[in-house]
Amino acid sequence: MRKDYRIEYKYAKAKKRVEKIKGLYIHLVVTVLIIPVLIFINLKFVPSYHWFYFPTIGMFLGLFFHWFGIFGIEKIGLGKDWEERKIKEFLENNSNGK
Repeated sequence: MRKDYRIEYKYAKAKKRVEKIKGLYIHLVVTVLIIPVLIFINLKFVPSYHWFYFPTIGMFLGLFFHWFGIFGIEKIGLGKDWEERKIKEFLENNSNGK
């Protein structure tokens, strides 16, 4: 019976990760669709001042931080696995009387 809980936990964790990745893809698609619209509006109505750079930079920064929140922290070794390893390390140290 304990094995069933592990399988369910792993499934729920994988499903949550897939949902986060799906959200990133949606964010990417929205960014790619919105930027040309902003460029068109800018060049059509105010061609002398290119303000579309500011929302474009902001949208790509948001996209980068979204990506970093999903993949980046783990790439540098500070993800959930790191947290779990540290917790186990502290529990082992406390059980040994340190």
